[in-house]
Formats: sequence, structure tokens, C-alpha cells
Amino acid sequence: MDKEVKELERALDRIWEIATSKFGLDPFPTRFEIVPATVMYEVGSYALPGRYSHWTFGKAYYKMKTMYDFGLSKIYEVVINSNPAYAFLLETNSLLQNKLVIAHVLGHVDFFKHNVYFSQTNRRMVDDAASHARRINEYEFKYGRKVVEDFLDSVLSIEEHIDPNFFIKKRRIDDEKDEKESRRANARPYDDLMSPQEREAIEKAEAAKLQDRKREPEKDLVWFIMQNSPVLQPWQRDIMSMIHDEMLYFVPQMQTKIMNEGFASLLHARIMRELDLPDHEHLEFAELHAGVVSPHRNQLNPYYLGYKILEDIERRWDNPTKEEQEKFGRKPGEGWAKIMEVRELDNDVSFLRNYLTEELCEELDLFVYELIDEEEWTVTEKRWERVRDQLVANMTNFGFPYIEVIDGDYDGNRELYLHHRYEGAELDQRYARKVLEYVHKLWGRTVHIETRVEDEPAIWHYDGEEHTES
Repeated sequence: MDKEVKELERALDRIWEIATSKFGLDPFPTRFEIVPATVMYEVGSYALPGRYSHWTFGKAYYKMKTMYDFGLSKIYEVVINSNPAYAFLLETNSLLQNKLVIAHVLGHVDFFKHNVYFSQTNRRMVDDAASHARRINEYEFKYGRKVVEDFLDSVLSIEEHIDPNFFIKKRRIDDEKDEKESRRANARPYDDLMSPQEREAIEKAEAAKLQDRKREPEKDLVWFIMQNSPVLQPWQRDIMSMIHDEMLYFVPQMQTKIMNEGFASLLHARIMRELDLPDHEHLEFAELHAGVVSPHRNQLNPYYLGYKILEDIERRWDNPTKEEQEKFGRKPGEGWAKIMEVRELDNDVSFLRNYLTEELCEELDLFVYELIDEEEWTVTEKRWERVRDQLVANMTNFGFPYIEVIDGDYDGNRELYLHHRYEGAELDQRYARKVLEYVHKLWGRTVHIETRVEDEPAIWHYDGEEHTES
């Protein structure tokens, strides 16, 4: 084992050298640790080491661990987006597998560092997650574990409904606070000489502006309830704030799954080809790489799709047509530079919208399929524009329903009115009604949600005792 670790350390130095000097990567310092399957799947199910405890993480752990024990699936690595970055390697990996995983990890870490959607990422989230866990443990001791767990059930039922642009909104709120404080600080001695009518007019105008902003739909359901719920206690608002912070950490990863995995897969392939591998490792590498970037039978493989699009980008920018050279000023041989530009500026939505071409759709045999009459899955569309648009639609809001807060004082009774932006996919009624029950626990008043059922408008209500519909 010691001999293999020393050989892996030498390989790590060589892989780092190739990644940085030949391919121009600039990752954060990365710390690797070889761990047993129990640790690997614990980190994988919790998503962050040291995170707070909840039964959903335990459920995920036992599912993943059982799949591993029966040989049905395997996690080769887990990488944590932080500075320095942390990566965990499975101790049962072969030496060749760990070499490939290290190269793959460096692709991820470079992506984390340079992609613009990670620019606001909290790089100390590992420390913050441990702090959150300690505070939640204190609340469990003070208020009871069952009480805290029931509250977490409610919050986690809506954890995905946050605003990816929250940092922009927060800057706007902070600017408004600063402006208000500035007005107070810079009040002139003769301001009190204004007539009561003038002061009243100014106050009414500011109040109207504030009211208009309150009427704007609010996408960040977690933040809105945390700020405005009439029934939450301070410790509950604190827990919601922690969950909100952790979800903001995960949002960029949700926005760039296809790009991130495609980029890391492309990098591990290129780096491994630069290594002087022994003859017996070439076949193992080819088999392992093919398993990563091959199409799946029943679902889209993000590794495969991202990898193929990036390869196509490199090919087209390395060999632009005469028309592309004249119209766009492209020069031959700019493929890798274009890939590095894309990894810096795009997310999955823009990546698919801008670079999934008709030829690539045909090559990958992409199509749209639907369940017809609740009996049979049928291919319903193969036109490449529709296929691309459907993929983009599936990426919008991370594949979750788009829910907005319309009114936090509906009917003048502090009731919560939500709106589902219907885009062809109906809400699962059974699931949605269960979530309404959780939201009612957080809000403490009747909750309404406006949606569409069979293309007809519908409003579902829950008052804490029964569900109704209008």
C-alpha cells in the first residue's frame, strides 16, 4: 500500500504539471485523501463533510452504499468546492483509476475557480457547514430533537426554491439601506422648515415605492418565509438562514452540471494520454473512460453530452469554414482557447442554447419522448430545435417547478399566495399538497397556490386542516 501511495504521489505531481503547463489550468490547491467506502458514501450523501444530521441524508447513504455493496454503482471520487479544494479517493480504486480521478478532479477544481457562476461561492462553506451543524445540535438539545427535525422536514421540502440571483438582490437591498442611512446622516438643519404637506408627500412617495417592490413576485421562497413569516421563532429563522446559505453554495453546481462534468471528462482524457502509462494500463484506461462518457439507455448522461459538445466546439473553432472566418473573424487553431472561454462564461442553459448543433443532435441521436395516454412511452419529436429547446427547458430552474410568492398578506389576513409558472408540465398534485402542508407549518396561515390542471386554471388551498380547490 505504501509503495502504491508513493507512486500515486509521483503521478499527482506529473498530472499537476501537465494540467497547468500544457493545458493552462489554474486550479485551487487541492488536497487528496484516500478513504474507505463508508467515508466516501457518507460524504457523498451529505454533500459536505461535517454537515448537520437529517434522516434524508441517512436514506441517501444507505441507498448509495447498498448499490455499491451489490456492485450496481460506484463513486470513484468526491470533490469539495473550496479553497483549498478537498478530494476523496476510494481506497479500493486501482492505481490507474486514481490517476484518472486525480486528472478529473483538477478539471473540476479549475472550473470551480474560473466559471463566473461560482464567483460568489462561499469558499469556506466546509467550515460554515460544521458551524451550522453545531448550532443545530444546540437547538436540538434546547428544544428537542424531534421538534427540530420536524422543522427541518418543512424547510427541506422547499429548499430548492431559492433565487440563483440572490446576490444581486442582496446588493440592491444593501444599497437601499445605505441610501436610507445616508439620507438620515445628511439631513440638513433646515429640512425641518419644510411644510407638513411637503414632508407628507415625500413620505407617501417613498412608501409607494416600497409597496411597489413588495408587490413584485418573489422567487426565493425560503428567503421570503424566513423574513416575513408571522409565526417563526428566532431559532427557526436562524435554521432557515443556514439552509438558504448552503443552497446558495450548491446553486452554481446545479447550473453547470453538464458543462462541469464534460470539462472534467475532457481534461482527464487529454491528461491521461500525456502520461507514460505502462502497457497493461492502456486497456484499463480505455474501458474506464468509455464507461464515463458513453450514452445511458434510459436517461441523459451529463458527462457524455458535455464531453461531446466540447469536442465539437474544439473541432469547429480549430477548423472554421471560410464563411465563419469572414463573418466572425475566426482563425484556425483556436479550439482550446474557445473551450477555456466557454468554461469561464457559460452555464448549462447558454451552453446548450449556443453550442448544441443540428449535426450534433443527429450524431448523438437525441429525441423527445412522452408518455402517451398513460400507457406507452413514445418518441414525439426529433427536430433538433425542439430537442434543444426541450433540453434547455429541463435545465431551467434546475428542473424544479417555478414557484413565486405573489402576496404575503392575501385577503388582508396574512395568508400566503403562491403562483406556479406553468410551462406545459403540471404539478404532481399529491406531492404539491404535501408541500403545502409543510409551507403552512412555516407560514402559520392559509396557503394558496395558483396553477393549471389539464390546461385549465386552478387554485389549491390549505388552511391547516383540509385541502380545497377552486
